Amino acid sequence: MGVLIEGAWRDGELPQETGAGGEFRRADSRFRDRITADGSSGFKAEAGRYHLYVAHGCPWAHRTLIYRSIKKLKGAITVAYAIPGLRQQGWTFEDDPAFPDCIPDSVNGFRYLHQAYTASDPRYTGKVTVPTLWDSKARRIVNNESSEIIRMLNSEFEGIAGDGADFYPKPMRAEIDRLNEMIYANVNNGVYRCGFAKSQAAYEASYDALFATLDELDARLARQRYLLGRAITEADWRLFPTLVRFDVAYFSLFRCNKKRIAEYPNLANYMRELYQMPGIAETVKARYYVINYWSIARLNPLGIIPKGTPVEYTAPHDRARLDSPRWAGETPGKH
Repeated sequence: MGVLIEGAWRDGELPQETGAGGEFRRADSRFRDRITADGSSGFKAEAGRYHLYVAHGCPWAHRTLIYRSIKKLKGAITVAYAIPGLRQQGWTFEDDPAFPDCIPDSVNGFRYLHQAYTASDPRYTGKVTVPTLWDSKARRIVNNESSEIIRMLNSEFEGIAGDGADFYPKPMRAEIDRLNEMIYANVNNGVYRCGFAKSQAAYEASYDALFATLDELDARLARQRYLLGRAITEADWRLFPTLVRFDVAYFSLFRCNKKRIAEYPNLANYMRELYQMPGIAETVKARYYVINYWSIARLNPLGIIPKGTPVEYTAPHDRARLDSPRWAGETPGKH
C-alpha cells in the first residue's frame, strides 16, 4: 500500500513488519497525544475542534465510528471517509458517485491521508493509517492509535455530548484489559497474522491461535450475553469489527477457512445483536469490506473483486435467552 520515507510517499512495506520466521508484526502507531476534558494535555475536548480520517473497510477505524455513534458525538467530531479500495497513494478522499456515503475531507481538503501526516511532521517516516484524529486548532495529528482514541471518546467529552454510558468502568478494567489483550493478539490482529504471514509455520501458528480463541469466545458467549456478562463493554466493541468482516474477507482472502462466524452459533447471534443496537448498523458497510480487502495486490494480484457479500446481520438473534442487557457503568434507570 505504501509508506512515507522522510516525508516522501513510496510504494512498499516496512521491513520491520516481517519477523525472522515470516510472521507479521504490526508496527506501533506513532502519534500518541491525548485529548483531555480539562485540556491539561494541551488538547482540550471541544465540539468542532477534532476531525477523524477513517475508511469503512478498516476494522481499527470502525472502532472509532462506533464510539462516535454510541457516545453521541456525531455533532461534535467531523469525519472524512476514504473511498474503498487500496489506491496508489494510500487512503484517498474524493467525491465518487459510486460511493456516495464516502464523504471527502471538508476540513483540510486533503486528497490523500499522507498529506495529514506530512502536515504534522514534514519528515515523517512510517505507515499512514486510519483512524487518524486531527486537531483543527493545532493543525496537526493528535493520535492514530484506535485503542487510545476510543478511550478518549468514551471519557473526555462528557461535558459536550454523550449519554453517560461508560464502556470502560473502573471495577471492570482489569478483566477488560485481559480480554482485549487476548482478542487483539489472536483475533483482531490474528486474522492479519494469517493473511500476511510469509511462511507456512507462521501462518499455521496464527491460524491455530485464532480458532482456539474463537472456540473459547463462542463457549463463553453460550454462558453469558456479552464478553463480561450482562454489561456491554469496550471488549465487545473491539471484537465486533473483526466479526462483521470475517465471513466476507478473512475466511477466504486471509486463509482463515476452518469455520465462518456463521458456523459459531453464539458468536453469530452475538454479532447480530450488537449490529442491531441503536446507531451501529450505519457504521457497517459489508460491501466495502469485500472491495477493500480484495484490493490488496499482494494477496489478489489479478484484482478481481468477488461479486457476492455472503453475510447476514439483520436476522433475528437469540441473545434474549440470557440475562437482560445493560450498559457498563450506567446510572440506574439511565440508558
